[in-house]
Parts: sequence; structure tokens; C-alpha cells
Amino acid sequence: MTGPRTLYDKIWDAHTVAEDDGETLLYIDLHLLHEVTSPQAFAGLAAAGRSVRRPARALALSDHNVPTAGQASGPAGVADTEARAQLEALVANTRRFGIENFPMGDPRGGIVHVVGPEQGRSQPGMTIVCGDSHTSTHGAFGALAFGIGTSEVEHVLATQVIRQRRSRNMRATVDGVLAPHVHAKDLALHLLGTIGVDGASGHVIEYAGTAIRALSMEGRMTLCNLSIEMGARAGLIAPDAVTFAYLDGRPATPHGDAWDAATARWTALASDAGAKFDRELRIDARAVRPMVSWGTNPSQVVAVDGSIPDPASMGDADARGAAERALAYMDLAPRAPIAGQRLDRVFIGSCTNSRIEDLRVVADIVRGRNVAPHVRAMVVPGSGLVKRQAEEEGIAATLRDAGFDWREPGCSMCVGMNADRLQPGERCAATSNRNFENRQGRGGRTHLMSPALAAASAIAGRIASPDMLG
Repeated sequence: MTGPRTLYDKIWDAHTVAEDDGETLLYIDLHLLHEVTSPQAFAGLAAAGRSVRRPARALALSDHNVPTAGQASGPAGVADTEARAQLEALVANTRRFGIENFPMGDPRGGIVHVVGPEQGRSQPGMTIVCGDSHTSTHGAFGALAFGIGTSEVEHVLATQVIRQRRSRNMRATVDGVLAPHVHAKDLALHLLGTIGVDGASGHVIEYAGTAIRALSMEGRMTLCNLSIEMGARAGLIAPDAVTFAYLDGRPATPHGDAWDAATARWTALASDAGAKFDRELRIDARAVRPMVSWGTNPSQVVAVDGSIPDPASMGDADARGAAERALAYMDLAPRAPIAGQRLDRVFIGSCTNSRIEDLRVVADIVRGRNVAPHVRAMVVPGSGLVKRQAEEEGIAATLRDAGFDWREPGCSMCVGMNADRLQPGERCAATSNRNFENRQGRGGRTHLMSPALAAASAIAGRIASPDMLG
């Protein structure tokens, strides 16, 4: 490709092995694996007598099925037979094929999209894949990161390449300063409310602007994590000094002269002046409010001080029907304030919001307060290292003193594939990424929000912002 190029174009071009019939054979730098989407892929390799092409370019984690208590017992302590089989298969397969694995109970383990960055495996300019839709998280580092299916997992293991069609370019520019108690999660939900769940379909989103540059790496990961919910193939943020400071000294990053060479190379990873974007979106950061989902997809959101929409006011028949179904499932009334809706559960965790910065925000809000008596609230750190750091900083003690259940790392209630599930009819404030019907448990009702709002809601016993606690 000639002329000014976007960041996406640069990474794509640098990893193109061959092109054929509108498709590109793309080289993959990092392949992240977990226990749910890898067993069939490894079985396919074994059946064909194939080896793993580049074992050093892979990292395996157990996260979806793991219980968030008793992890020291390892897979043998998992009650569910299918979950235990998948966890044991990952251990056996990675041992057989020579892939690094942080198994259940390893202090370096946890959610794949938390651990990859934490270990310094996710780096600028890389192509990164995983059999999980929220692989877009790693785009926060200026990497092209996207989810793949099980058959593609096998293909990448065998060849270290994948066939893909080039996406269109979209840029979301966010300028200005976010208000107090407004975080990256609120910005992502605001964008979802603006463009919808298919608003970025067929595109890779590059996030730019002063408000994006002001985000920490944790905030950038949260924003890129939710790109997939907007229909995007991936999300990207150009690397800068914030990126380099986060990566410096991590186990898998370069050191010494190699670090200097790497940062010089990474600095060039930015869209060129005059690069063409197929779609441009501009957001004023001052317009972003603390956001809460009211429906059953992540674009059905409203500001915490707003009201639940009335489907009758929606001109589009499809939108009206979707809203009516969502309100019936969520048991909510049109035009009612979203704040004040009574909660049964609060879940703080997931690959979207389970990093140390998220937990610091929660601790600052709940310190000296107590979870409402009728609410069961749990905090699930994203990795063993996040858990250790939170305990060393006194965050865990603050959360326990306030009445939160302090758990061990894993996907937990976000995906409902383990013991952490909602019961039918329970209403939950969650920092996770999806609020689909039955996502967190059959008949469970999920309200997506930031860690700040989830913390305040746990104390209030109903949906609330920190400003509403008094």
C-alpha cells in the first residue's frame, strides 16, 4: 500500500505473507490460548500428526471455567466434570506441544486478556489472536488483536498464519477532559449508545484525541475491550510514553539496548498525516456521563441520572421491538429513573475491569462504608498478581471490611461458565462487557457499569453513582 497509511494499515502490511482472491495470509506474533476453545484445536493437530509451528509465540491460561475459590487444588478440585476435563486437557496439551502455560493456581495466572499485557507479551505492532472475542483488549498497546474461532486456533497453531480479509478504517476522536467519576468504561458505553452494536461493523477502530491520550493503560484496555461490542474487528490506540512506561521491566519485554531499539521502532507506529479513514467520529469528552445499561445489549444505555427510554417514542420498528423485549426481560418500566433500581448482586471483575486501577477506584469509594445488607457483592481480581498487589496495598482488606466477597482470579460471573452465576430474577450491577439474556445465569438481569458505579451501587443497595452516596 502506498501513500499515507493508518496504524492499522501499517501493522497489516508488515504482517502480510501472501494475498489471494481478496484474502491475506497474515503472520501472527502472539497466540493466546484458554481451556474452552483450544481442546478441539489440539485434538485436530494430534489427529493429523502435526506439531505447533512456533510454541514460543503462544501462551496458555485457564480462566473461563475456573472456580474463584479453592484454586490451590488445581483442576482436580473442580466439581463440574466438563470444566475439569477442559482444564486438564489444556495442561496436557501445552505440555505435549511445549507451550508456556500458567495453570490454575499459578500466581501468574488469571484472565488471558489481563495476563498477556501484565507479562509484557502484548507489545506494539504485534498481531495477536485468541479464541475469545475480547482479544480486542490488546489493541490498547498499538497491536492488531482479534478473536478467532476454534478451527482458526488449530490453523494458527499449525502454521503461525491466518487467512483474513482487510477491514475498513474508522477513527473515533475524543477530545476534552472526562468529568469526575467518568471513566473509560463510561466512554465505551457512551460510544456504544451513540453508534450501536453494529456501528463499527467491518471496521477496525483507532481511538485518538486528547481524552484518549489522558487514559492510563488500564483505561485504554477497557476501551479497546469493548470495541468488539460495537461490531468492530479490533480497536487500536497508537503507542506512546504511557504505553512504554507500562511495558518497561515486564518479564517478556526487551531489556537494555534491545529496549531502546524497541521503543524507537514503536514510536513510529502512528497513523500518518493525511491517512484516509473510511469513517470518522468525534466525541466531546465533556458530554460523557457515568453510564448504565438498561437493556439486553451493551448499546442499550443511559446516563445514571437519566431515565429508562420509552419504546413508544422510538420511530424505528426494529429498535422499538428490541426495546420492548429488553424491558420485559429486565422487568423495567419505561420513563422510570435508572438510579434507584434495587439490586441483589454486584460483580466487580472480568477482562474489562479487573485490574489494579479498577480495584483502587472501588476501594476509594467503599472505604469506611458497608455493602447494603440485602446485596451479595463480590470482587474477582483479573490475575494472581493483581490479587497479590491488592492485598499488599490493603485494598483487599478494605473490600472485605466493607462486606465484599474477595475471590480468586478468573472470568467468574462475566461468562457464567463456572460456579459464579445469577439466579433467575436476580438483578446485578456488573463491570463486565455483556448484558445478554441469560449471560450471567439463566433469568439473571445484568446492568453494565464502571467500577466506580458498581462500588457506589453496592453501598446504596440500588443503582447509584458516588455523587449519590452523600
